[in-house]
Amino acid sequence: LLEWKPKRSTMRPLQSSARLARVGAGSRVSTSSSPSSSSAPAPPRRRSSRAPRSATSVGSALASQVVPSLPYELQEGVEQGMWSWQERNCSVRYQKAGVSNADAPAVVLIHGFGGNCDHWRKNIGPLARSCRVYSIDLLGYGYSDKPCPKDYGEPNELYNFYTWADQINAFLEEVVHEDGTACRDTVLVCNSVGSVAGLQAIASDAKRRGPGSKFDYRGIALLNPSLRLLHVKKQAPLARPFVKAFQSFLRETPAGEVFFSQVAQPRAIENILKEAYHDPSAVSQELVSCVLNPGLQPGAVKVFLDFISYSGGPLPEELIPEMPCPVELIWGEEDPWEPIEVGRKEYSGFDTVRNFVTLPGVGHCPMDEAASTVNPLIADFVKDVC
Repeated sequence: LLEWKPKRSTMRPLQSSARLARVGAGSRVSTSSSPSSSSAPAPPRRRSSRAPRSATSVGSALASQVVPSLPYELQEGVEQGMWSWQERNCSVRYQKAGVSNADAPAVVLIHGFGGNCDHWRKNIGPLARSCRVYSIDLLGYGYSDKPCPKDYGEPNELYNFYTWADQINAFLEEVVHEDGTACRDTVLVCNSVGSVAGLQAIASDAKRRGPGSKFDYRGIALLNPSLRLLHVKKQAPLARPFVKAFQSFLRETPAGEVFFSQVAQPRAIENILKEAYHDPSAVSQELVSCVLNPGLQPGAVKVFLDFISYSGGPLPEELIPEMPCPVELIWGEEDPWEPIEVGRKEYSGFDTVRNFVTLPGVGHCPMDEAASTVNPLIADFVKDVC
């Protein structure tokens, strides 16, 4: 939620070669598909497998696994717990619902930058009527552990899309499909930068299993996915050294912590959310608390400063055409951070994209701002692909 993005683009919408749909006032308009756009392959995986240089990096993981209290009541049937991710010696908070229905497919909800499980509080219960539903706090966010990134060497060695992809796949094996008897069909539903983590998780799993192997992922729905406009490949060549210098300045000097202290305030979070959401009335004090409270935990500032300097790694346009399963794009038309015109141009032409659904009058976080519209769209997608 706190990622720096340029204001809305003024370019005119471009024609998409994917099937397009516009949701609102009971209308849906679609166009036929045409050949996909070309794209460069995803870069090789950079795995942060090195051990931390000191015990402080995993210190928070040694704390007791206490389930946090929340500023809202969990919906009926929703449970909350902590998972011990052994590979990283870290604790991860997650929520689940509908898990007793062993024949139902699994849906895993992945939040965006600055978010956590609680951003899906309006979705997990309704989706559990027909699915086994899980939401997870990515490492460094929510109430998951927050190892110090400096103990892992270079910037972004720990907090990157490859680490989160490993986390998602490990969560599936160790929690979602733990008993081995339930349906293994799995759909990821992701928002913002969580979309890149979800795409990378599927790409990594496909590479690990190899061609012809049995594959659990049946689809991925991307809600206002990150365009990664600050990626080094998208920066003007002359701007790159200045962007890198500014990122280093925030990460390595006290200025970064001062900046974070100004952002991590109720009024500041409320203002940021009101920029992201088209309807300001959707920004409640409950929502502000859901976003702010985890950000006040020890270690959160280091995670924040490390990730805002992350300008490398995979791009959605590199991963989407490589998906071995259908991709559903759902986009709030009023997103000021991820302009829908750019998303339509960049992503909708790939053969792997099943639909490009637009949501009038909705901003960057449609699962929360327009839950009553988004939940049926997700449920229909899961039904179709599973």
